[in-house]
Amino acid sequence: MASSSSGVTRPDIWLRVLIASAALVTVTFGIRQVFGLFVVPLSDALGSGVQLVALAIAVQNLVWGFSSPLFGALADRIGAWKVAIFGCAIYTAGLLANAYIITPSGLFLGQALIGLGLGSAGISIAIGAVGRVVPAGRRSLAFGLVTSFGSFGQFALLPVTQMLIGEQGWQMTLLLLSFLTAAAMAVALGLRGAPTAKTAEVAELTTAEALRVAAGSRDYLLLTAGFFVCGLQLVFITTHLPIFLGDRGVPPHIASWALALIGLFNIVGAFFCGWLGGKVSKRKALATVYLLRGAIMCCFVMLPVTPTSALVFGAAMGLLWLGTIPLTSGLIVVFFGPKHLSMLYGIVFASHQVGSFVGSWLGGVLYDVTGTYAIMWWLNIAAALFAFAINWMIHERAVASPQTATA
Repeated sequence: MASSSSGVTRPDIWLRVLIASAALVTVTFGIRQVFGLFVVPLSDALGSGVQLVALAIAVQNLVWGFSSPLFGALADRIGAWKVAIFGCAIYTAGLLANAYIITPSGLFLGQALIGLGLGSAGISIAIGAVGRVVPAGRRSLAFGLVTSFGSFGQFALLPVTQMLIGEQGWQMTLLLLSFLTAAAMAVALGLRGAPTAKTAEVAELTTAEALRVAAGSRDYLLLTAGFFVCGLQLVFITTHLPIFLGDRGVPPHIASWALALIGLFNIVGAFFCGWLGGKVSKRKALATVYLLRGAIMCCFVMLPVTPTSALVFGAAMGLLWLGTIPLTSGLIVVFFGPKHLSMLYGIVFASHQVGSFVGSWLGGVLYDVTGTYAIMWWLNIAAALFAFAINWMIHERAVASPQTATA
């Protein structure tokens, strides 16, 4: 039996699911973070400008975002492990397509498949699996642990991938990374586990009913709007920080280290935010994360930009980087319970990915038009204040089911 007679999942089950989820995110999210290293080699191989590859990666983000709720709903229905195995296979096919179909269509095909792989074997599926089996008192901390492993993958795979590209070439490196995602199919088997006892009345609803309840929930919509800001900020920084620093005379290797520090410090930050979400108000903690991001960005752009300030900025932002994920997913469980978590988190994550697209695209447009990132920095700071305000307005309570509302 997967669960005890009380309906609570046994520790051996939820620990296995937690470890498997962390390992899956390490691979899928970690590999996702190294694609910037392939932009120049792919551009040279295609004989195109950087814009074509950047656009393909932007499309990957959108496919990832919009497929997440669909695969999340499927995982909630048939099991996260089945969807994750399929996702790892699709991810592997995408990496192989980018390695060996050296055409623009092959580039977009590969990135689209990778986006589908991230949607079906990425963090929304892992978060949903963990949310259904980990006891309520440890759930927020578990979300933080899974999220922090995504950054561990980023930190560990970046230097290894750079070394492999230099020694083996970019095509062989993509092939080796595809072996890693193929091996993750075995890891996905560890997501098998028993559903927990239902913790909210909305957990009794079907998928379609849960969607209708979520669409009518003011608090869920506020949370979704706030997560758009998260994507806007993160992808703007990862895409445009090296150019911004270069314009200020900061050496390229400092920019690389600043981004690496984001990944390193996020290992601590995401875990801490997950722990904090189990101790204090999740919505207040989430709002504070956005406010602190805005304050850090404001200080960074107003003070002289130096190698030291760039590294300090990377470390400080890393502490707040993905701390939004355990707090956001924790609030969704508060609202609706864990049953539909993969789908409902996937919808919120789609908003994040739209923000990611805007952050990358709008940052480039404004830079081309004005020759500076000043407007985009201040837009990001204003967005942080907006996200702080709307998350502070959230009511941290379970959403009533239609049956309760009409009773």
